[in-house]
Amino acid sequence: MTMLRLQHGINSKINAAWVQAGNPWYRAIWTECAEMMDHVGWKWWKKIESDVEQIHLELVDIFHFGLSELIVVNGSVDGARDAAQAAYEAIEAASQSGKTETDHVLKLIEEFASATLTSQSFAADSFAELCVAAGLVGDELYRRYVGKNVLNTFRQDHGYKDGSYVKVWSGREDNEWLAEIGAKMQTATETFPTELYGALEQAYRTHSGAPTK
Repeated sequence: MTMLRLQHGINSKINAAWVQAGNPWYRAIWTECAEMMDHVGWKWWKKIESDVEQIHLELVDIFHFGLSELIVVNGSVDGARDAAQAAYEAIEAASQSGKTETDHVLKLIEEFASATLTSQSFAADSFAELCVAAGLVGDELYRRYVGKNVLNTFRQDHGYKDGSYVKVWSGREDNEWLAEIGAKMQTATETFPTELYGALEQAYRTHSGAPTK
C-alpha cells in the first residue's frame, strides 16, 4: 500500500529506529483533534466560519499518525497492510453526501478524541465516520495524504531540521505550491508520489532563491 510505504519513509528520515521508539501516537492524534475543533468553529463569543481546507489538513495529519501506529502494532509495513486497507476502504466506500452540520462534526471530533484517549490508540472506525462527516472521502483523502507526505519528505531533504529550508517561494508558502502542482497531476498512477516530488524540486529551484545542491 503506497501510503504505508510513504509513511514508513518519512518516519525513517526523522528517526531510523522509529518503529522501536515507543512514540505515543495517540497523543499526537487527540491534540490534532483539539486544533480541528477551532477550524470547525465552536466559540459562541465570536463569529467563526468553518475552514474546510484546514479541517481536511488536520484529518490528513491524523491519518499520518494512525498509519504509523498500525505499522508499529503489526510489526512492519507488510504486516499493517490489511489493517490499513480496511481503514481506508471504510472511508473510500462512503458517499460524498456524508457531509453534515457543524454541530454534528464537532460531536464526532469529540467522540473520536474520546475513543483515542480511552484506548490510547488510533480509533479507525470513529476516524472513518469523522472523515465522511467532514467530506474527506475516496480519492481526495489519498491525494491529500500523498501530497502532505511528499511535502514533509521534501522539507526534510532540503534542510528543515537545520533551518536552511526556505518555506516561502516567490511570496507563496510551499503548501500553496503543493496544492497548485498536485491539482494538475493524475493521482491514479503509481508514480504520482515521485512525479509530485520532482515537480516540487523544480519549483523550489526556480522560485525559492535557495542555493541548488
